Amino acid sequence: MNEKLTNYLDSIFAPYDGVKSVEELKADLLSDLQERFNELKAEGKDDEKAFEMTIDSIGDIEQTVKEVANISHSLERQVPINLSAIDLKEGDFAGVILHKGKFEASDLCGSDFSGADLTGSLFTVSDLRETNFDRANLTDCIFSTLDLTDVTFNKTILVRTEFNISELNGAKFTDVKLVDAKLIMTDLRKTIFENCIFNGVDFKYADLRGVWFDGQTFVGVKFEKCTLNDVSFKGATLKNVSFVLPFSFTNKSYLAMKTICFDGAMMDKLTYAALKGIYVDLSKVTVI
Repeated sequence: MNEKLTNYLDSIFAPYDGVKSVEELKADLLSDLQERFNELKAEGKDDEKAFEMTIDSIGDIEQTVKEVANISHSLERQVPINLSAIDLKEGDFAGVILHKGKFEASDLCGSDFSGADLTGSLFTVSDLRETNFDRANLTDCIFSTLDLTDVTFNKTILVRTEFNISELNGAKFTDVKLVDAKLIMTDLRKTIFENCIFNGVDFKYADLRGVWFDGQTFVGVKFEKCTLNDVSFKGATLKNVSFVLPFSFTNKSYLAMKTICFDGAMMDKLTYAALKGIYVDLSKVTVI
């Protein structure tokens, strides 16, 4: 009967042979159908009835396959567009799909990228002040040597996104989950983080003086040689978080760590032990 299910899907997917995303959908669907068929057999249905009910359970799959194929073809046909070294001030890019785009030495001040899919794109040596990246997909994007003053990242997808040597004064990250992202040699002193989750994020040589991370979640995060004076983690959750201090001939780095506020925070035993070992005040921390 597995062969019958395979033949059924082959007939539906035949017009789209070679489309990678469709092939992946087919493989996933076959696995689901086989599981559903076995469940119906276990309930006492005969082969024909179980097959009929299994096929009925997926609805109008032909329309779904067609839509997936159309999206894939659209991406494959996308013509590279040079958006470097030109004036794009207050540009309307809301909802656009541009994979591996390049914005180098461009004026993008006040532009709208809300809801855009910019996967794998590069932004470098450009003016992005007051740019809107709300709900945009910035997976694998690199932001390097930029002015990101007052930029908004509301519900933005930030997976493996990198921020390097950039100015983020007044930039606002709201309801964002940063996954495997990197913030390197970046000035975050006046950056606003609200209701964010940091998962596998690396902060390296970043200036975080006075930043508030109150009530936010950090899992597998590394703060490597960052400036952390007066950072606040009030009510935050920290799991597997490490703090690698900058090299200093004096005890300056240790004194900076003592200015961090962890009041009301919750942290795992290893994070707690590491911080306690450098005499950080954890008197109001809950160990989880």
